[in-house]
Amino acid sequence: MEASLVLIKPDGIQRNLIGEIISRLEQKGLKCIACKLIHINTKLAKTHYAIHKGKPFFDSLVEFITSGPSLAMVWEGEQAITNIRNLMGVTDPSTAELGTIRGDLASTIGRNLVHGSDSTENAKKEINLFFNKSEIIKYRPTIEPWIIESE
Repeated sequence: MEASLVLIKPDGIQRNLIGEIISRLEQKGLKCIACKLIHINTKLAKTHYAIHKGKPFFDSLVEFITSGPSLAMVWEGEQAITNIRNLMGVTDPSTAELGTIRGDLASTIGRNLVHGSDSTENAKKEINLFFNKSEIIKYRPTIEPWIIESE
């Protein structure tokens, strides 16, 4: 089972898209194992976006993600990272496919609603940035055999 951090960014919160975004993840058969509404501070934002430090858009990333509340979540499932990134669509909504979160709902590259981990290594780092182990609740839904093939 693979896990990924997903953030619904301040634009998603302000536009009342929490339910729509979560619904798409649930419909894919993923399960939420941690969730909390947070106001990301500057220190956490700079750590989270450290890979972009020195790029011209770094400061605007930090400013935006700290501008209001975000919903931080951990989602688990088979190939969770790939599935979540496919559901989100590419970073730039103007080129994101219809049927994806960004293709259907986002307006600009700077207001693209969601973040999802891009690799298992980054997922582990990001999850640890936003959650303590005690906040992650592992469970097995009764519907799981209908979603995941047993070996």
